[in-house]
Amino acid sequence: MSAALSLPAPSEFDLHRQGTAAFVLSLRERGVFDLNVLRAMETVPRDFFAPRRFADLARSDVALPIACGQTMTSPTVVATMLAALDVKPGQRILEVGTGTGYVTALLARIGAEVHTVERHPTLAESAARRLELAGFSRVKMSCGDGLDGGEVQGRYHRIILNGVLPYLSPALTSRLVVGGRLVAGAIMDGTPQLLTIARDAEGELAHAFGAPVRLAPLLPSKPQV
Repeated sequence: MSAALSLPAPSEFDLHRQGTAAFVLSLRERGVFDLNVLRAMETVPRDFFAPRRFADLARSDVALPIACGQTMTSPTVVATMLAALDVKPGQRILEVGTGTGYVTALLARIGAEVHTVERHPTLAESAARRLELAGFSRVKMSCGDGLDGGEVQGRYHRIILNGVLPYLSPALTSRLVVGGRLVAGAIMDGTPQLLTIARDAEGELAHAFGAPVRLAPLLPSKPQV
């Protein structure tokens, strides 16, 4: 049985917005300029989704340890990945690696229809509760291995994997529509870098590597809890 969660009450969600403007300004100073991403990060307080013991660090540009030995990615890396993803309102998004639900909430705030997959039942449960308390009740969540597509059905405009890929499954890229895009971390020359895969009008996949990113590895298969 999973441990009971200590989550902020709904009224606290609004209180946590205070001071977020300075947090967003710091992201701009680090080179994040995508307005959709910045607006989402301004209105979805990271400290609401961070572990309570690290609430004082939630507006710092650092990764935070979370349950199940996983990591909450630093804000600048999250913003860089979302900018590369180029999400538009109404698009269908597949997210692999829900974690605390923070990136899920950002995608939903931008206006996307999000299906998120988390391999750890404990994390999936706590993220679902946080998302519900924060008002993102329309997010669809699954627990399982998202690296191979798992039980996910349909095709998506965007796919984001919150970590470094151990491998890239055709079962996952096959879910991209024409004009679709996948963003993840991948090892290039021994260094984790931003990987963007786009499906062109002929259905071919184009791969592009970007800046180095600090991301935890994504692991396959559903663990026992």
